[in-house]
Amino acid sequence: MKDETVGMSDQEQHDAAVELLEKLKKKLHSDSITTARVAAHKLSWMQEDGLAILREALFGSHPRTVKKAAAYGMRSMKGRMKKLALEVLEEGLKHRNPTTKAVCEKALFLMKGGVPKKSVSRSRSNSSRRRIGQARSGNRARGRSTARRTSFNR
Repeated sequence: MKDETVGMSDQEQHDAAVELLEKLKKKLHSDSITTARVAAHKLSWMQEDGLAILREALFGSHPRTVKKAAAYGMRSMKGRMKKLALEVLEEGLKHRNPTTKAVCEKALFLMKGGVPKKSVSRSRSNSSRRRIGQARSGNRARGRSTARRTSFNR
């Protein structure tokens, strides 16, 4: 695949980069968490510009999904930007917004190799299943039929 920037002037390349950053910023503020996370991951490859946009999304007055996606983008940073992302997330621990604090805390936990706990599902316990089985067998023992009565069975 040919590089599109080969025949472009410096000004055209700059304008294209600014346009791409604006598109990604708009997608980062999407209602869909999937779209926001994809945009955040792409912004993580944009060096300082991406870091600035993710930082603004994390510390601004945005919904929880935007903050989570921004933290995901910070976690996705590679190379020299990873250290800067860590500093931004640590700064978020001191933020006055509780959502920002929680998002930064979890992102730092995951970056340091932590494994998130699975939530406990509210499934039925084995004892309740046994009671249901015992009740069914008790009804049959008393002579009650479990078959439905219809007009032709009478």
